[in-house]
Amino acid sequence: MTDEIQSFVNDVTDGCTLSVRVHPGAKKNNINGLHAGAVKISLTTPPVDGRANEALIALLSDVLRTPKARISLVSGATSRTKLLRITGKTAAEVQTALFPAVQC
Repeated sequence: MTDEIQSFVNDVTDGCTLSVRVHPGAKKNNINGLHAGAVKISLTTPPVDGRANEALIALLSDVLRTPKARISLVSGATSRTKLLRITGKTAAEVQTALFPAVQC
């Protein structure tokens, strides 16, 4: 999984970037694994007026145990494929929080 880790989460200055693929309007909020070099995340929130983006940041804030203010949307505001910047967390810390059973 090391190669896959490199493709979806990368260290940058003061944090990391995370690629996600969002499935809005799902039955429950869930992290479903990896898909095409991104973390696949299901959200119950529909993609209306940026609400799914807000729900994505809230979910990641809970999972990563970091304030919402430290998670920002870099690209993909209206796309299912998004790039997020997470300040104060390394790529390894994010990977461990998202997939605790998998060791780096």
